[in-house]
Amino acid sequence: MYKEKIEEAKSKMEKTLVALKKDFSTLRAGRANPQILDKITVDYYGTPTPLSGVANISSPEPRMLVISPWEAKMIGPIEKEIQKSDLGINPSNDGRVIRLVVPELTEERRKDLCKQVKKAAEESKVAMRNVRRETMDAFKKMKKDSVITEDEQKTAETQLQKVVDEAIKNVDKIAAEKEKEIMAV
Repeated sequence: MYKEKIEEAKSKMEKTLVALKKDFSTLRAGRANPQILDKITVDYYGTPTPLSGVANISSPEPRMLVISPWEAKMIGPIEKEIQKSDLGINPSNDGRVIRLVVPELTEERRKDLCKQVKKAAEESKVAMRNVRRETMDAFKKMKKDSVITEDEQKTAETQLQKVVDEAIKNVDKIAAEKEKEIMAV
């Protein structure tokens, strides 16, 4: 009975890890990566649409992204949204495509990005601890309702703690890799 709850908790923690990885993929680490544009949406016929839904995004050089809108009239709105974003990159357009030259990160910017990584990792850990707390409460309720015995409750809590420890270790590992990538010159 309690094993289902542990599997449910494990599933929630894996979703948190996936969200963290997706979050980290949008952080700029000095190289041109099309995923840094994932958070940008453009007004397309009255509908907020992700940039990848209105243009092709490619990286012909390590420090450059090229955005080719499917409709020429979308160049202006795309350029405006990139300027409004927190990317810190100035777009240049030639009437057909928009070029983004990704500048070298300064030491100060690298440290800021590392702080963002640590903050996101800590938020993920808090989310996992919340899942643990909810699951522990479920175990206590099961024990109170005589669905499981006290020994089963202790076993379930021990198994759950192992799952949480493993998930938190994964968060730390992912965060350390991202920090290393950011700090690499």
